[in-house]
Amino acid sequence: MIHIATFKIAVRALRRNTLRTLLTMLGIIIGVSAVIAMVAIGNGAKAQVESQIASLGQNVILVLSGNVSRGRFSMGFGSAGTLTREDYDALRRDLNGISGISPEVRSFAQIATGSQNINSQIMGVGEDYLDIRAWPLANGANFTEADVRTANKVALIGKTTARTLLGDTDPVGQIIRIKTAPFTIVGELGAKGMSMTGSDQDDIVLVPYTSAMVRLSGGTTFRSFNVQGVSAKLLPDIQSQIIDLLRQRHRITDGREDDFIVRTQEEISDMATQTSRTMTVLLGAIAGVSLLVGGIGIMNIMLVSVTERTREIGVRMAVGARGRDILLQFLIEAVTLSLLGGLIGILLGVGGARAVSAKVGWNTLVSPESMILAFLFSAAIGVFFGFYPARKAAQLDPIEALRYE
Repeated sequence: MIHIATFKIAVRALRRNTLRTLLTMLGIIIGVSAVIAMVAIGNGAKAQVESQIASLGQNVILVLSGNVSRGRFSMGFGSAGTLTREDYDALRRDLNGISGISPEVRSFAQIATGSQNINSQIMGVGEDYLDIRAWPLANGANFTEADVRTANKVALIGKTTARTLLGDTDPVGQIIRIKTAPFTIVGELGAKGMSMTGSDQDDIVLVPYTSAMVRLSGGTTFRSFNVQGVSAKLLPDIQSQIIDLLRQRHRITDGREDDFIVRTQEEISDMATQTSRTMTVLLGAIAGVSLLVGGIGIMNIMLVSVTERTREIGVRMAVGARGRDILLQFLIEAVTLSLLGGLIGILLGVGGARAVSAKVGWNTLVSPESMILAFLFSAAIGVFFGFYPARKAAQLDPIEALRYE
């Protein structure tokens, strides 16, 4: 009952000057809402990248061409065609624990049908590619191992490319010209959406890699290999097998740098999300500064309140209030300010994150953990910054307080 009475006294004191109470809470409100919104934006960006990584398929290892050096400078991925048809055959034959493997040959070319003519991405792949990427067909069928072996002129077309070239017409069975070669569409790919780089994955035509190399690009090397493991626990072993086999085939001796890059899906995800994680921490830290400023504002106002209410404190002590009662009263005032500010800040932060998502189109993800953490942190700020003014009030001498003008 004593604590309830103390709480009522504290609330009455805050209501006595509503405008000052609201202004004092403003720092906490801004700080909490900024933390919630900034963390939501960072988490949304991270979740989007992770979703795009997941679109690569399950248990995938990427073997990338390049990573060679010229003098002291690393030329990086794609700087040299170091993966060959013989490498692909060796990996397919000798690797243990894989369920599929497909090369990639990428280029851009003119595609025409009827009066339509566009420039789109052409990618040469193996018959395992769709299974590795978990890319379903909306219509038609995949090309076969025989199509790959004989460099058959067949193609799978993406949703965007099909709509641009053929409108609402069923693309399966239609003939398109890629450069000067006629290709028959045997299947329409399901929608994939945007890639990690922001490009449209559905603006694409897939053809057998042999057809791409013989009839389109004339190249003899691959951009990359997609290797799918039977299970996630086998990926480290498969990665080691790939590195050992390619180093042996490319005659890379100890101490020399590989002319290829091998990355598991988890490594790619870690690298891709590192920037968004760093940005989330940075934005949260910057927003957290405003919480600290809000706490300092609470301490400042509470010190002013102690000075203004010195006589009141003296009267309460004179009629029997103990020092801990005074301490509790002012501590409750400080914590109430910070908790109310925290609740309002959470509501504004969630609303702000949704507004950003709706207006700007950014993905945002408000996690319950961030709201709970922000609320607890605002309570801790109330206790931390309210304790000193409350302690100062509790240590006032009753006689001196009654004499205070």
